[in-house]
Amino acid sequence: MNKTESIEDFYRNKLQWMPDNLKKGLGHFNVFKLDDFNGPQAKPMPYNRRDFFKISFILGGNRAHYADKVVETNGPTLLFANPQIPYNWEPLQSTYSGHFCIFTEAFFTNFGNIKDYPVFQPGGTPLFQLTEDQIEPIRLIFLQMHEEMASDFQYKYDVMRTLVLQLVHLALKLQPAQISVYEASNASTRISAMFTELLERQFPIEANRQQIAFRSPNDFATQLAVHVNHLNRALKETTGKTTSQIIAERVIQEAKMLLMHTNWNIGEIAWSLGFEEPPHFINFFKKQVELTPKTFRELSN
Repeated sequence: MNKTESIEDFYRNKLQWMPDNLKKGLGHFNVFKLDDFNGPQAKPMPYNRRDFFKISFILGGNRAHYADKVVETNGPTLLFANPQIPYNWEPLQSTYSGHFCIFTEAFFTNFGNIKDYPVFQPGGTPLFQLTEDQIEPIRLIFLQMHEEMASDFQYKYDVMRTLVLQLVHLALKLQPAQISVYEASNASTRISAMFTELLERQFPIEANRQQIAFRSPNDFATQLAVHVNHLNRALKETTGKTTSQIIAERVIQEAKMLLMHTNWNIGEIAWSLGFEEPPHFINFFKKQVELTPKTFRELSN
């Protein structure tokens, strides 16, 4: 897997220029036409993480690789990407068009927590195939973004934040079975949110010398200063899953990505995921996936 792409890398590699206002610690936003990145000279998008958020409106069939999943669509697609999950997408036809916008988390400082929305969370639904009547409203939002970016309006970035949220809310309406954004208003929700943040903070694993620090329910309970039974009840109440189930699912997700997108050996992957002995990892993986890591890698490739 390639190293995480920074927003500076994006401008340097894709556009060969750097915005004057791009500074660490400051929020950044920009919007582009996919047509400008299309054609015979276009480079394939690498599968990796970015340190910025991205919303893509793609007109044309494509294949998206997101975390450990592969999803194909045969028409217009709305794709949400966040810094926690590696991804790429490839067109299934020679020409395609559309728009995309990129922004940093700091861009939404004092304007809400953009990462709390389900479309930007690790377990959320990031990809939406659109019907004909859903295309025009999204197209108009992106056209307004382009218009505002070209303007000298003093508060245009406030408008941009509102337009991003319009896209997010539109997507949430396309998935009525998904939970809506909530505020941590009770103890169980707060504990669940802190647990999720602590779990996700251990990822991505980008070097084989990197090892996760917490892998057992007791590890997390100690860090959160709660009894392990209290943590388990809180997670069961808010997610329907036990602490062990959630940890196992996230470790397996990362294991699959490392097996699919790195050439690390099984021992290196096992150590990075907190297993001191490769056989323990192999048994854990086989129990969860019903395949050995080696077999999974061979089938994936």
